[in-house]
Amino acid sequence: MVLKETAPDLDTSKLIISIAAGVPLAAIAIGLQKKLRLIRAMPNICAFVKESATAIAAGEYVLENDVDQARAIFNSVGKTVFIHENVLMDAFTGLSGSGPAYIFTIVDAMADAGVKMGLSRKDALFLSTQTVLGSARLLMESKEHPGQLKDRVASPGGTAIAGIHTLEQGGLRTTMINAVESATNRSRELGEMMVKDFIKNNQNGK
Repeated sequence: MVLKETAPDLDTSKLIISIAAGVPLAAIAIGLQKKLRLIRAMPNICAFVKESATAIAAGEYVLENDVDQARAIFNSVGKTVFIHENVLMDAFTGLSGSGPAYIFTIVDAMADAGVKMGLSRKDALFLSTQTVLGSARLLMESKEHPGQLKDRVASPGGTAIAGIHTLEQGGLRTTMINAVESATNRSRELGEMMVKDFIKNNQNGK
């Protein structure tokens, strides 16, 4: 294990940033059994195009500017939020860590719909992707509430409100909320399992 191999060289003079998926800071602390300046960062797959949403959580012994250093690193591949790990990291995982998979599924479904309505697969996929990209950029730059922007698109008796009605009939909001909740709960379960495994391995190593 990397932690065990590097443990002799680790101390409070070094800032350690972990991007190990699903590994809580408590598990690392248990595995190393020493006071360390630990930060956990969780970027998502969009870091590949410098548009990651990254959550950063600090351990007990970090210094005043350690979080700023971590945020500077991960702001170079997107945007960051600072959260309290024990309270919100699982929620972040359910929303933004897993979120790209939800969006990819939505884009794929929109493209299928376009094909059904007669568009070529290539054009349908391009249009679906560009629509999501443009909508996200407008939302970020306008700083308007998504409900306000939705109302600007959905004119009375028009096409958008007819589509929204169908989405609501299909339970889109409830399904999305349930998806984030399920992913959050699964993240919590995996984190608890990881801590138990670290405790067990540490006991066996004594």
